[in-house]
Amino acid sequence: MPNQTAQLDKVFQALADPTRRAVLERLAHGPAAVSELARPFAMALPSFVQHLAMLEQYGLVQSRKQGRVRTYWLAPEPLASAEQWIARHGEIWRQKLDQLDTYLNELKEQNS
Repeated sequence: MPNQTAQLDKVFQALADPTRRAVLERLAHGPAAVSELARPFAMALPSFVQHLAMLEQYGLVQSRKQGRVRTYWLAPEPLASAEQWIARHGEIWRQKLDQLDTYLNELKEQNS
């Protein structure tokens, strides 16, 4: 369990940055070279590459270098674990809100 928690923490840390989220969204449409991924961002290439390195280190993307071109693609498995965590906790909160709604309706009926 601690290893799963650490991996989940890394996924959420990676998703906390809008640049990294945008990269993941782009890679959801297919592989892309570093230059193509960096194009929409107003930052120096070394800074952008740090974002890619973090995504790769945390297992959210993979890359391969052919000649002078490094291509990245999405590795969706860690995102699936985050999605499961969100779904599980979302259900818990929906249940709690349903219970609160029931309670408030009962109070309303008692005060009517």
